[in-house]
Amino acid sequence: MENAALELMDVSKHYTDFTLDHISFQVPRGCIVGLIGENGAGKSTTIHTVLGLTHKDGGTVSLLGETDPDKICRDQIGVVFDGNNYPEMLTPAQLGKVFKNIYHSWDQDRYTKLLEHFRLPINKRLRQFSKGMKMKYAISVAFSHNSRMLILDEATSGLDPVMRDEILDMLLDFIQDEDHSILVSSHITSDLEKIADYIVFLHNGRIVFSKPKDELLDCYGIIKCGGALFDKIDKKEIIAYRKMDYEWQILVENRQAVQKKYPDALVTPATIDEIMLMYVKGEVS
Repeated sequence: MENAALELMDVSKHYTDFTLDHISFQVPRGCIVGLIGENGAGKSTTIHTVLGLTHKDGGTVSLLGETDPDKICRDQIGVVFDGNNYPEMLTPAQLGKVFKNIYHSWDQDRYTKLLEHFRLPINKRLRQFSKGMKMKYAISVAFSHNSRMLILDEATSGLDPVMRDEILDMLLDFIQDEDHSILVSSHITSDLEKIADYIVFLHNGRIVFSKPKDELLDCYGIIKCGGALFDKIDKKEIIAYRKMDYEWQILVENRQAVQKKYPDALVTPATIDEIMLMYVKGEVS
């Protein structure tokens, strides 16, 4: 795909107790792709493989048109991990001088303004920062060297709802010129419902689906019903189901058509959380 900022093709990584199993998906230019899945599904392994931090066992990764990790221009990639990846003994003031020598496109003015905006003390060592402060610091760095692509691993974890919403607005602003792109993994799926263009769902190291977010929210539905109605529903229309104490919960892909076919059923729009839960906890048809 020529207009893809990132493309994974048949990528695999084998561990003793886990396999990332021939995954393929794309991040189109100018888009935000959300990577979801339960803990241990392979999200972080995927991101580490994309960045060349983990050696893949098979497949191809193309990042900003380059398939050799050693040839990727690091100035163009902004990265935020779940946890601090900077020297804890240094202060933001000291680290700014370090980054100036690492990134050719380092923007010290932008860096200083972001630190002020997030109210981060410039002369305080990172080891004295809270988790939320460290996350805001990592975001400040990622936005300070004119990146073309952001790769974020749980970047809004540890932040209060107001700050999370502000970060989401920053991410939306980032892609407005349609040349910037974002891959973001998050367990806060409500955040992805606000900003993502596409959702990639990983489960047990495999991709369950890669779909436009609007298609998921517009088409998927949840039916909550008793056993009699469950028995009437054509099993070909059921993606996954769960038997609860007092009801059946059913995931369907075309809720409007299902509602028309079964007028007695109450079919409600499914959230991304509910879709993921049904695949992980339910019985998949």
